[in-house]
Amino acid sequence: MIRREVAVTGIGAVTPAGVGAENTWRGVIAGTPTAAPDPELAGLPVDFSCRVPGFRPEDHLGRKALWRTDRCSQFAVAAALEGVRDAGLDPGTWGAARVAVIISTCFGGQSACENAHRGLLREGHEAVPPTLVPKMLHNMPAAEVSMALGARGVSLGVSAACASSANALELGRGLLVAGSCDIVIAGGADAAVTPLISSGFHRIGALSGRRDDPAAASRPFDADRDGFVLGEGAAALVLERMADALRRGARPRAILAGCGSTNDAFHATAPSPGHLVAEAALRGALSQAGATPDEVDHVNAHGTSTRLNDVTEAAMIARVLPHMPSVTSAKGALGHSFGASAAVEAALTVLTLQHQLAPPTANLETVAPDIEIDLVSKSARTQRIDLAVSNAFGFGGHNAVLVFRRYP
Repeated sequence: MIRREVAVTGIGAVTPAGVGAENTWRGVIAGTPTAAPDPELAGLPVDFSCRVPGFRPEDHLGRKALWRTDRCSQFAVAAALEGVRDAGLDPGTWGAARVAVIISTCFGGQSACENAHRGLLREGHEAVPPTLVPKMLHNMPAAEVSMALGARGVSLGVSAACASSANALELGRGLLVAGSCDIVIAGGADAAVTPLISSGFHRIGALSGRRDDPAAASRPFDADRDGFVLGEGAAALVLERMADALRRGARPRAILAGCGSTNDAFHATAPSPGHLVAEAALRGALSQAGATPDEVDHVNAHGTSTRLNDVTEAAMIARVLPHMPSVTSAKGALGHSFGASAAVEAALTVLTLQHQLAPPTANLETVAPDIEIDLVSKSARTQRIDLAVSNAFGFGGHNAVLVFRRYP
């Protein structure tokens, strides 16, 4: 059995709570909201966001890579480099052909695209920089990580809306179990806090309009929630077969025990009634993990702070897990980072297992009356957590669930 177990041996993160996994953990555990007025969104109906503070790309990339990369890829490289260091791996000595990189994104180089388009309209085609295409392509976060690490194995970008980076982790686990590689750096990145994306989500009614109090705007599962807040960032998890990790003397952080994916095949932006297809993803992930629903101690919910998602997700959790495991959402603190969100939340789930500490849901003051789950609020909760679930759902009906076990 140990040959099929997949260990998480390293994590890296860049989020609105700070650069680095530990800074992110501290911010989420403190329940500190990061939403604030955003000068780049000034004049728009929604003019606030959750941005990564103090990020210096030159601390993580060389000059040539800085010139050709968008903020999205820069986040991805920074998170991946931290994850590899955390795992105790040396890219100078590993078997590069057996190292896979799977980094997801929803929007890729969105800022580069919008900036170039403004230049085109204002000054003509010569204002479009020659770096536009490599900056904007959705495969480039994975490609830039591969180049930064010298990883020559499978290298893929995965796009399944806000479930993307959970699918990246699922694919990475599958490659290890199949023997197609020996190390996987999997995760996601997005830097889509832009005027166009803000306007688009506002037009479909997905964003919070709490302009008078941005810090309180993202409030998952709260009775007064009115939408999510744009966020950005990246996270990367290093995965290895358990036997390989132990053989080289690594200390696994957790076990990625099971994954499940489905598609509602129902609507472009709304979940299927009852979240029954998402339930199949949860049950499939538990089955792959060799676990029963009553073994789940904690759920890191997708928890977007939107009216429809929160109530349908809560109903699904209550139906499948009636023993009331603790539930939290990181989006109250970090906002919604799209293609990065599931990887960030997977990293937080790993840290929850390690610290035996369930983070609070920031801004949760009054649980909505139609939501009946055990939500962690106000402060972190110390509890025994042996098995934890991380949910991710995306436009287009994408559902992905990850199951993590505590490493002994």
